[in-house]
Amino acid sequence: MADTKTYTGGCHCGEVRFEVTADLSGVIACNCSICQKRGALWVFVGADSFALRAGREGLRDYQFGKKSLHHLFCPQCGVGAFSRGTAPGGKEMVAVNVRCLDDVDVTSLKLTPFDGRSL
Repeated sequence: MADTKTYTGGCHCGEVRFEVTADLSGVIACNCSICQKRGALWVFVGADSFALRAGREGLRDYQFGKKSLHHLFCPQCGVGAFSRGTAPGGKEMVAVNVRCLDDVDVTSLKLTPFDGRSL
């Protein structure tokens, strides 16, 4: 993957910090209720490509619907920088909110629409 890079990111207040190795060539713009209200844009990576560097102890978990994803957020500022779940094949995945990556201009990215509202 020529476009794979390692990025840092985190929540607004800095309590939650992480590193992720990802390819941002196809960022997902989901229209489900939570993604739309949060304004989240996602890149999905295997759990081995994600490292939580700070804030593990304080993370809060929100689940809804089928409860297949753990939407984790900072208890201080409320920002949900990433979510955890299992892919249909059984692999552990992390969905990283691209808006929470440091020094990434989201207006320059190609967004791939996903109809999560219909699921």
